[in-house]
Amino acid sequence: MNDTPPNPPAWHTLSTGEVLAALHVDARHGLSGDSARAALERHGGNEIRVSARRGPGRILLGQFADFMIIVLIVAAVISGIIGDPQDTITIVVIVLLNAVIGAVQEYRAERAVAALREMAAPEARVRREGHIRTIPATEVVPGDIILLEAGGIVAADLRLLEAVNLRLDEAALTGESEAVEKSTGTLMEADLPMADRRNMAFKGTLVAGGRGAGVVVASGMDTELGRIATLLHKDEMPRTPLQRRLTQFGQRLALAVLFVCAIFFGAGLLRGEPLILMFLTAVTLAVAAIPEALPAVVTISLAFGARTMSRHNALIRRLPAVETLGSVTYICSDKTGTLTENRMRVDALFADDTRAAALPAAAAAGLPWRLLGRAMALNNDVHPQPGGDASGDPTEIPLYQAARAAGFDKEELGKTLPRLAEQPFDAERKCMTTIHRDGNEIIAFVKGAPEEILARCVNRLTAGGTAALDAPGLHLVAERLAGEGYRVLAYAMRSLAGDVEPPDPQAMEWELSLLGLVGLIDPPRAEAHAAVALCRSAGITPVMITGDHPGTARAIALRLGIAQEDDRVLTGREIERLTAEELQARVAHTRVFARVSPEQKIRIVQTLQARGEFVAMTGDGVNDAPALKRAEIGIAMGRKGTDVAREAADMVLLDDNFATIVEAVVEGRRIYDNIRKFVKYIMTSNAGEIWTLFLAPFLGLPLPLLPIHILWINLVTDGLPGLALTAEPAERGLMTRPPRPPGESLFAHGMWQHMIWVGVLIGGLSIASQAWAYESGDAHWQTMVFTVLTFAQLVHVLVIRSERDSLFTLGLRSNLPLLGAVLLTVALQLAVIYLPVLQPLFRTSALDGFELLMCFAFASVVFLAVEVEKWLVRRGWLYAS
Repeated sequence: MNDTPPNPPAWHTLSTGEVLAALHVDARHGLSGDSARAALERHGGNEIRVSARRGPGRILLGQFADFMIIVLIVAAVISGIIGDPQDTITIVVIVLLNAVIGAVQEYRAERAVAALREMAAPEARVRREGHIRTIPATEVVPGDIILLEAGGIVAADLRLLEAVNLRLDEAALTGESEAVEKSTGTLMEADLPMADRRNMAFKGTLVAGGRGAGVVVASGMDTELGRIATLLHKDEMPRTPLQRRLTQFGQRLALAVLFVCAIFFGAGLLRGEPLILMFLTAVTLAVAAIPEALPAVVTISLAFGARTMSRHNALIRRLPAVETLGSVTYICSDKTGTLTENRMRVDALFADDTRAAALPAAAAAGLPWRLLGRAMALNNDVHPQPGGDASGDPTEIPLYQAARAAGFDKEELGKTLPRLAEQPFDAERKCMTTIHRDGNEIIAFVKGAPEEILARCVNRLTAGGTAALDAPGLHLVAERLAGEGYRVLAYAMRSLAGDVEPPDPQAMEWELSLLGLVGLIDPPRAEAHAAVALCRSAGITPVMITGDHPGTARAIALRLGIAQEDDRVLTGREIERLTAEELQARVAHTRVFARVSPEQKIRIVQTLQARGEFVAMTGDGVNDAPALKRAEIGIAMGRKGTDVAREAADMVLLDDNFATIVEAVVEGRRIYDNIRKFVKYIMTSNAGEIWTLFLAPFLGLPLPLLPIHILWINLVTDGLPGLALTAEPAERGLMTRPPRPPGESLFAHGMWQHMIWVGVLIGGLSIASQAWAYESGDAHWQTMVFTVLTFAQLVHVLVIRSERDSLFTLGLRSNLPLLGAVLLTVALQLAVIYLPVLQPLFRTSALDGFELLMCFAFASVVFLAVEVEKWLVRRGWLYAS
């Protein structure tokens, strides 16, 4: 019998013997067929399971739960009752379009889990009943002995029993940029982060080199990969700022419209107006007051924004994310592959008491640099490839490339310094040795961990020959480089004069002469520093959250300007011990989080959200996926990112460029501004219609508009001009503004005041035109009210293109779609007035030249009034708070 205990222990803290005993398995024999079948029955298949999916009908119905959508459906029903099929059809089309778009987004999390499943190995080599067998990975069970070899994918979570130069690429799971050297020794600390459990191998990771064997301690959903899949299912997508604002707006608007229409209906009846006419007019007014074009304008705005972003290498996977970018206050970025290049590079060298960023050119290099360059070129197993590429160990390739860039060509040097023997790197010796013949000499080049190499050295090489070895001083140099985020290697050599047989390589690893120290680093992207600075200028706080080593994370953060010298790194182990209140206090001042698990990434994001922040999370690994989903906007890398991260994200950076996020923020802010302008325009227009109908009876005037007039104004002015506002360019100073506060109203910065007073102004001008024409005995007074109301709204849409700048500054040609929409609407209005075929339908009559001129004159007052408002805003005298 084999099974995992009810409460599995921290497997890395148990010896191999204790693990095998707990799982009731013999490492040499493996599981029997009966035991494996029984375990499979208990634990189920070794696969990432998906939750039951909702049917298409339920997904589609779920899209109609939004309050604004419900209001629109009611408006459609009322429009149908009063015999206006055009409005009914328009509303139904808009609602269905939004429902389909929303339903498509429901599949994103399921695709993310599907991508997790594809990461799993299709087959596994196991030892069962004393024989090596290849079985489907889905049949692997706890207690199985799995054999690992280079190039394979780990099929389940393993406690390693054997590790011969075994290195695993865990970057996608832990964020560790280098392949991790594995061992079998017992680890003492139970709360070690995943990246530090060197005696474990995790499902879905890649064997980069060496070989090994391990016993399965977790399979399927019990693995670390399975836990991430569970987190992806568990967290709901947060509602975007715009969704919250529009929901609140829709609820308040519906109540206000019903109240106003009820008063209007009652007042009409008291004046003796016909019941049917007042009912139809009140209902028509209610339908007109609901901005049914708003969902369409929002969707089109976001779609156009997404298209613009795609041209700048930002692929939008969820439309509301476009607008969310404008609200982001924190960008929590992964380090590896996001802020850094995800490839190691030689960036620091130290030899002969001198630090350099690169090797000197081979032709001009003196001692000890010339020998250091040769050692870097020859002491590796890198194989040059056509086109200047190379294959081999990820750590050795940058060493080879640095030497080659300085002119130390491995192939050319190999002709004069042929390799005679080698001793590969292993975890015990912590060094690698190659033996070469140089004429009558035998030379050994040795590289490895500084503490190991320095212990084997007796002196050091300088420009003047050998010199005494200052081991303590060199240890400090190595520690300083490590503190700057470098992985430090030491190079040394030993030579034997005379025509001797090549000795045993291990015998040549003592009495060495130090050549120098070499620092490797996964360097920051060239454009990342400027991108971080731009984020700060826009009021956005950049934060690094990584599974990598604290020292490395801090060093990169300092280089990029994310952290300052006195900032502390908060590690996953520290986070584990903090209460919710303590963590909330710490995140306010912490800019670098290191060695964090997927659950802790989510906890950091949630803590920031609890503080009222809007969080964007960037990343490329499987370990980032749950936090990408939990953040207001998840941003994945398109080139080096995993499928899991991309499927969980709202936005994918096609060029893996952190700077692209800043461009996306500009677009997000522009789109939100334009949506506000549309709401300002449409609600002011509707307010003008309401005031016109509401005030006329109280001033002793007849009903100024018929239902057909209201519906026509609603159709032509809400339609093309409103949609054309989505093409408005970004306003000046967009990126010098701080992010919008998460709780800020859609109507902030003077917008609600503008809607009230301009709405009253438009209504007043319409009634003034009615009073002037009616009192003077003009028979066309109703057509004039109809035309003034239409033209006033068109003037208004032109003048509100900017909240601060004059239309004279902007120019009419800076938004040609809007100019075209206004001219077309004017033409349609004139057609309704002057075409005989349309006059009976719309109850209009032709205006003479003076009457039409008066309509334009009344409407132009709106232009002058709003320009004065913007002049006061520019001077800081209005809406300054």
